[in-house]
Amino acid sequence: MSSQQGQVIFNGRYELHRRLGRGGMAEVYLARDQMLDRPVAVKVLFPALATDAGFVERFRREAQSAANLQHANIVSVFDWGEANGTYFIVMEYVEGHTLAEILRDDGRVHPDRAAEITADIAAALGFAHRNGVVHRDVKPGNVLVTADGTVKVADFGIARAISDHSDQNLTKTGSVMGTATYFSPEQARGAPVDPRSDIYSLGCVLYEMTTGQTPFSGESAVAIAYKHVQENPVSPRQIDPALPETLEAITLKCLAKNPANRYPTAQDLRADLRRYLDGARILAEPVLAPPIDPGATNVMAPTGYDNRTAVATGWSGDDGYGDYGQYEDYTQPEEEPKRSRWFLAVLILLLLILAGLLFLLVRNFADDGDDPTLVTVPNVVGQPADQAEAALEAEGFRVTRATDTSDRPVDEVINQDPPANEQAEEGSEVTITLSAGPATAAVPDVTGRTVDEASQLLIEAGFVPSQQPEENADVEEGLVIRTDPAAGADAALNSTVTIFYSSGPDTIAIPEVRGQSENDARNTLTGAGFTNVQARQEASNDVEEGQVIGTEPGAGQQAPANATITLIVSSGQSQVSVPDVVGRTEDNARALLQGFDVQTTDEDTNDRNQDGRVLQQNPPGGAQVDEGSTVTLVIGRFRDTETTQGNGPGDD
Repeated sequence: MSSQQGQVIFNGRYELHRRLGRGGMAEVYLARDQMLDRPVAVKVLFPALATDAGFVERFRREAQSAANLQHANIVSVFDWGEANGTYFIVMEYVEGHTLAEILRDDGRVHPDRAAEITADIAAALGFAHRNGVVHRDVKPGNVLVTADGTVKVADFGIARAISDHSDQNLTKTGSVMGTATYFSPEQARGAPVDPRSDIYSLGCVLYEMTTGQTPFSGESAVAIAYKHVQENPVSPRQIDPALPETLEAITLKCLAKNPANRYPTAQDLRADLRRYLDGARILAEPVLAPPIDPGATNVMAPTGYDNRTAVATGWSGDDGYGDYGQYEDYTQPEEEPKRSRWFLAVLILLLLILAGLLFLLVRNFADDGDDPTLVTVPNVVGQPADQAEAALEAEGFRVTRATDTSDRPVDEVINQDPPANEQAEEGSEVTITLSAGPATAAVPDVTGRTVDEASQLLIEAGFVPSQQPEENADVEEGLVIRTDPAAGADAALNSTVTIFYSSGPDTIAIPEVRGQSENDARNTLTGAGFTNVQARQEASNDVEEGQVIGTEPGAGQQAPANATITLIVSSGQSQVSVPDVVGRTEDNARALLQGFDVQTTDEDTNDRNQDGRVLQQNPPGGAQVDEGSTVTLVIGRFRDTETTQGNGPGDD
């Protein structure tokens, strides 16, 4: 990576200008290819992931698999490389908007335009599937629509070659590949997927384009994934009765829970969409339901389609995106008379009998010759063993079985020899290789280790580590609590093992209990989740005896549920000991009684030594009294009685 006047340039060729977006493991920038002087999009792997060999390998394979997919409806990949400690992919720059932005800004799409967009996406997926790649993340955010209406599918970043059995099931932390809103049921279950999974996801996109909402929604990805597996979506015409029945039938066939009930290939889906657009009879069976009363539904009233959507998606229909008027008169083609159907059936039966006789005749002639009969070997890869064997034997071949480890389901054909569509002698042997399931290994015990140590051990054992924090008061923060699958369990090599590590104990905010009685404060704390509440007494001049002064730790602080929370309860005003000041001078006594309310009285004394000294005090010295209490002192005052008597009246 180089820099010219602050401009970042990768490999001395790709000049980065501005960021276009951010994905799960990379950022995408608008750039200029200086060599060819054209705009390109550069996807740059996050530096934090560039040190992870698994992520880098997936990033490299993304570039290689996508670079082989040259199709008008697929975003082209031109180059890939390494720069400044990270990795990047150079892609075709498509000027337009994502389908997600169009749906967000302009609302749902006219049914015909939705069918056109879906057909183009299906064309892209069909091409990828024929080249052994399943997209796995079909969603509006990965579909780009140009100003002239061209549709392009982007981001094969989590796709993987169907035949690549060594592929790592690399996921985000605590998740499976894909986006939950558009998951197929098999993705949601974590089961192996094939091209029909993409057809389900595309059905979700078509559903959203025509109804304005996704088939399933929920508070979390797990809740949505559960609905994909267990629940059926609301039929589109319940949301808007003006939608064509045929398009609804196509949508719901894509959304079948069982992959066998969906369209077999993306090309089959595209062909049915073209039939719909041409007004021909479709292959999908319309949904049988009671007549819909538009006034009875409260889900969504039929609405028109804004012209902004027409501009954004590049569609130029003749009705100006008004209401669905032309679809309200839609009816199924009239049923042919029963007599015509019987005549046609008899005619077909006679033709079949004639074809069979001709086949036997030709075969007899062929058997008399010396040349062997050549037969096209059917494609049985992906079929169950019994079904594949029956198909080959029906063509006159002898079948031999072999097995090999694979991430495909057990007993599914993963290879055949001779390969499909080759000519082979009738009666010759065809070997089918069946999946024995993935190779497995025991999950190592990483309990008590750090996350980094555990991840390294799992990688060395042949697994892909994933990390998930979990609150735990008994295990030190940052150490592994357990794994899923558990230690010692057999798991498929290259499968994900989730590491659950301690994020420390669960903490609770300490509630404010100041001014409550001790009993009420205890109930408040235990109600908040604390299990160890203690109390201690403390004098207070401000808080009434028996009420809570505060807590340790203080209110508002976070503490584990099993932490000790101490209630500080008022024992009343603080008590102090009264100093003993008897015999002291008045000034000395007042100094010692600082903080008390000192009152004095005088008492005559004929002892000169007691003059000005404390003769008595109340309370006495050593008594416990409240701070600021009154202490009364009796002060001696000397009187010379002899002098007083000698100077009385009548004395000389």
